Amino acid sequence: MSTLLLTHPVCMKHDTGEHHPERAARLRKILSYLNREEFFLLHRDEAPMASHAQLELAHPTNYIEAVERAVPKVGDHLNAIDGDTIVSADTWEAALRSVGGACYGVDEVMAKKARNVFCATRPPGHHAETTKAMGFCFFNNAAIAAIHAVAKYPEVKKAAVIDFDVHHGNGTQDIFYNSPNLFYGSSHQSPGYPETGKESDTGVANNICNVELAPGSRPEEFRAAYEEKILPALRAFNPDFLIISAGFDAHARDPLAHLRLTVQDFIWVTEELLKVANECCQGRVVSVLEGGYDVDALAASVAAHVKTLMHA
Repeated sequence: MSTLLLTHPVCMKHDTGEHHPERAARLRKILSYLNREEFFLLHRDEAPMASHAQLELAHPTNYIEAVERAVPKVGDHLNAIDGDTIVSADTWEAALRSVGGACYGVDEVMAKKARNVFCATRPPGHHAETTKAMGFCFFNNAAIAAIHAVAKYPEVKKAAVIDFDVHHGNGTQDIFYNSPNLFYGSSHQSPGYPETGKESDTGVANNICNVELAPGSRPEEFRAAYEEKILPALRAFNPDFLIISAGFDAHARDPLAHLRLTVQDFIWVTEELLKVANECCQGRVVSVLEGGYDVDALAASVAAHVKTLMHA
């Protein structure tokens, strides 16, 4: 078995408008890095579209229909759900392929057709709450994939999402908060968008673990957050499947936040999460792209993350 890369061309057609940070150039640069010779052995497939039933694992029907209605039917017209979250004619299909890729990744891992999976898709998802699109996100890709794993596979009793994006995944916390068989762990800058993710938020069964990092925090603080809090909590939860919300905007060069991580830190946290996955859940891991807005730092960080997955 090897690592599987899932993506789709329509994910680059999701148009957010001129100068928007969550733009197609992000994915274009990532895929250019992953086309290098060192990734020759990376298996590749197209992300399928999610079904409505999969979307409904985390979002009610009326919300799903409202997102679909917001999508322009033709042309280059853009609609704004809020000041950050922009909808174009191709957004609907791109969003469904982002969810569908994450769920398909779970299926491929469970079928032992892939050791692990990276979903190079957009739009991202971790800010999407049960009934609210925000922060560039429409449907919560990582949360849906985790719930899909538990709902579809009897051997998956519990699933976890670990989120190292610099912004707190308020949507994933919202969806998981009252579900004791779902765990969410997040390291994030605080204060910072979306101003959620307090360490006092622990969920219905200590299934939420937030670590707030002050602006300017360096690798030492980031690694301590995992060694002292997130990884022990994850091990204690003992999941049967691990989803990674892989945002790379904690990189020192990112324009939207103020942490000081390097590529080496993303390698380190990936290695540590893989250790837990091997201990707890037979190495079952699906990683989904979240943020990262300096395209060169993003692509280099993703390449390092995927190479680490390949060497698991």
